[in-house]
Amino acid sequence: MVVDDTHPARWRMLTLLACAELLGMSLWFAASAVSTQYRTLWDLSASQAGWLTTIVQLGFVIGTATFAALNLVDIIPSRRLFASGALAGAVVNAALLLAPGFRTALACRMLTGIALAAVYPPAMKMISTWFRARRGLAVGAIVGALTVGKATPYLVHAIPGAGIHPVVLTASAAALVAALLVLFGYHDGPYPFPPRPFSWGLVASIAREPRWQLATGGYLGHMWELYAAWTWLPTFLAASITAHRGHSAAANSIASAVAFAALAIGGAGCVWGGLIADRRGREWLVTMAMAVSGVCALLIGLTFGMTLWLVVPVALVWGFFVIADSAQFSVLVTESVPPHAVGTALTVQTSLGFLLTMVTIQLIPHMAQLVSWRWAFAILALGPAFGIWSIRRLVGFMSRPGPRNGLQSLQRAR
Repeated sequence: MVVDDTHPARWRMLTLLACAELLGMSLWFAASAVSTQYRTLWDLSASQAGWLTTIVQLGFVIGTATFAALNLVDIIPSRRLFASGALAGAVVNAALLLAPGFRTALACRMLTGIALAAVYPPAMKMISTWFRARRGLAVGAIVGALTVGKATPYLVHAIPGAGIHPVVLTASAAALVAALLVLFGYHDGPYPFPPRPFSWGLVASIAREPRWQLATGGYLGHMWELYAAWTWLPTFLAASITAHRGHSAAANSIASAVAFAALAIGGAGCVWGGLIADRRGREWLVTMAMAVSGVCALLIGLTFGMTLWLVVPVALVWGFFVIADSAQFSVLVTESVPPHAVGTALTVQTSLGFLLTMVTIQLIPHMAQLVSWRWAFAILALGPAFGIWSIRRLVGFMSRPGPRNGLQSLQRAR
């Protein structure tokens, strides 16, 4: 039985880490928010503009895969890893303004993704050292903060006249502040994960653990939908508003504002998801959230070209539920492996998930050309369907009597 969390500094550390995560992850969509300007500047196609986001995913996958293979998240103190990643991300993101063309911009974006691999997974491990009984809420707050952070470039872009330079520089400045916050304000809590020596066999041992496999299967279904929705919902909204009201500068500002709201409301969704998961169970929460978000993926296209009174509610509900379960997949992983393997297990999980997002981010614009925006998002509903199936299997596995096969090999991997 897990006792309640009592350390008096736990809420202060949660607030600090949430602020740092919000500021640091604003780098993610810094170029995507101004993709319309980049398309005009460099005469890009819709697919090329999509690569401004896809290449960040690729960089993140490279970074997380490297960190996992070398066990860096379980060897290097998380505070230093986070601060280094946020600082490096701020620099390479600002270098985007010096890019003479599309290829150089892609290189800057990929390096940004690599840097963010040192920001996202370590933060989940860091906050887990402060919470046990309410770990779902705590990790949910961190993921909620990064959700709002990823949306902030769209908020800056919604300001009339805000172009490439203000959006990119604001994100870099925010990441710099994030690095300083963690470097000078954070320390591990009363439930630290023990440091461990390097082991080549750790990743393979984690991958053999059935609970990790099924929790990660649910996460992959969730990720099939998430980043494609986040990347292309702003474009969908702009096209829908233009179809309904005609093209204008005001329409672009409205689209950016609605896109920010649809992404940022996911922050509230994550906190709500953490509260419900701690009360009703993580498996119940993720199943319900995926069911609602999958339905929204099917419905959102039917509102295309209609009044904002129809489009916005569906977009907001989708934005709330599409991310509400995300943190709980990470918590399931922290509870499925021994403490010495938590950092690597989280990093492998996120690496696989973000690798998958590259497929759907590039798939959606092709679907829009093939079947129009009215049906383009429907394919994303396949992800929640698979995720629900995987989590139901996890529930069945956990209800069986007997030993959990993968844990002994994980203990040997020490």
